[in-house]
Amino acid sequence: MVEFTERRVVLDEIHRLVNPSELLKIAADHFRDICILATGSSTLGASAKFRDILAGRKRNLWLTPMVLADLGAFERQDLRHRLLRGGLPQFFLAESLPERDFQEWMDAYWAKDIQELFRLERRTSFQKFVELLVVQSGGIFAAPCEGSRTTISNYLKVLEATFVAHVVRPFSTHRPTEIVAAPKVFAFDTGFVCYLCGWYELRKEELGTLWEHFVLNEMQANLQTRDVNYWRDKPGDEVDFVYVRRRQQPDTIECKWTADEFKPGNLQAFRRQYPEGHNWVVATDIDQEYVRRYRGVEVRFVSLSKLIERLLAPQAHLKT
Repeated sequence: MVEFTERRVVLDEIHRLVNPSELLKIAADHFRDICILATGSSTLGASAKFRDILAGRKRNLWLTPMVLADLGAFERQDLRHRLLRGGLPQFFLAESLPERDFQEWMDAYWAKDIQELFRLERRTSFQKFVELLVVQSGGIFAAPCEGSRTTISNYLKVLEATFVAHVVRPFSTHRPTEIVAAPKVFAFDTGFVCYLCGWYELRKEELGTLWEHFVLNEMQANLQTRDVNYWRDKPGDEVDFVYVRRRQQPDTIECKWTADEFKPGNLQAFRRQYPEGHNWVVATDIDQEYVRRYRGVEVRFVSLSKLIERLLAPQAHLKT
């Protein structure tokens, strides 16, 4: 599909072309007054066909499921609805829970992305692995008993490469008390988490983990990076996310559905090891940023939009 809109040309499913880099190179070199937006569901598929890296001619943009700003484009702006249905527009807009559509998406994912790019043979085994991973999404990854270690590792790499799962690795400087090897794995979309967990209405105990997924999605979309970690030590203290800017100290992000759910113990344990850096608590019921101190540890309570603004801001402006 090609759409012309005020000196913009949108090329959808760019990876379906035989040599997409040739077309994009011609456009960049000879039609500099036109903005070319090349999109596709499979970055790997497009990259495999690129015969030119297009250095200096392109900019990559990772399109995640719907973010906070996207909700303003829809009549229904309910965050709980977004968490339950997920961030794919066709599912978000459906009048009733589109259970069949979720399964059809999974079938198409196998047929289009997995078979074409990786040619895996054991469909049932792979899909069972995906379902188990999504059900335990947001937790420390525990490999299923079935399947060899090599197979499980390959499956996880496939899911990460196709952006269906995000592997959040531990932040560590290899101190004796730190967890250094056990990753957390997040499914790419909360709608699939709810569908495979059988959640048709969200209870209070489910909102926290889904909010954590949503915060991660917001960070990835706006920061355009997967370089987000978590932290855990052997006694069990844990920080939801740790984000390190280039040549800066680690920032911590704690995700709470409501601000009064925050307890400072885990954060204090982290700051005993890493005293420098900013501490953020991001919750759904915070409108105005405020600061509290817990035995010398300063914590800023912010809304999600303010968190992103702060993380994108130059380091010098963070204390304003």
